[in-house]
Amino acid sequence: MEIRDNLLDRIAEAEREGWLGEMEGLRVSLAGAASKIDQIDAASRGMPVNLGMQRQGPAQPAQ
Repeated sequence: MEIRDNLLDRIAEAEREGWLGEMEGLRVSLAGAASKIDQIDAASRGMPVNLGMQRQGPAQPAQ
């Protein structure tokens, strides 16, 4: 939640300063943070959480 609050503060600052590119990037980050928060909330109800980590297959035998 602290990350989300920080992003909201930074978006407000970017709006005040007229930093349009920065504001758009922060909004994308905010959307990603909101998605992860939703996944964490779902996990508290017993649903799996995607942490964005790639799965690795079985190790290949040495040649």
